[in-house]
Amino acid sequence: MTPNVGMVDKWLRIVVGALLIALAIFNVIGWWGYIGIIPLATGLFNFCPVYRLIGMNTRDKTGGGQP
Repeated sequence: MTPNVGMVDKWLRIVVGALLIALAIFNVIGWWGYIGIIPLATGLFNFCPVYRLIGMNTRDKTGGGQP
C-alpha cells in the first residue's frame, strides 16, 4: 500500500471519524455513526482505496511531512 493521503486530509479524516464514532457511542446520532470507522482507519493508515481507484493522491512528493 503506497500512502496516498496527505497531512491535512489525514487529520480531517481522523477528527471526523473519531467524532462520528463518539456521537454514535453516546447515542446522539444513532448506530450509523459507526461509519466513522472508515475515515478513521484511512487516516491512520495513510491510504484510501477510493483515491487509488480514481488515481487521486493528496500526499506531496516529499512524503507529506512524514518520515
